[in-house]
Amino acid sequence: MDILACPIDKQHPLELHVFEEKDEIVEGLIVCPKCLRWYPIRDEIPEMLPDELRKESQDLPFLKKWKTQIAEKILAEGKPFSLRRSK
Repeated sequence: MDILACPIDKQHPLELHVFEEKDEIVEGLIVCPKCLRWYPIRDEIPEMLPDELRKESQDLPFLKKWKTQIAEKILAEGKPFSLRRSK
């Protein structure tokens, strides 16, 4: 986390939210507090892709799965996808 920056606006540091952890973080979320972009961690891999390479069909189910542990601001206003904009 110390070396990660948002690929869109280069913001550092980023916020880390851990949802499932074993020896490593299995599932979680990396959030840019400046632009509100969020990046999932799935199967121990942070997916820090630019917007054009992300798939709404994969990202929205991730948000829905963990919505009780994700800040309302990200659920409502997060980029590139949010639960509010998908309705």
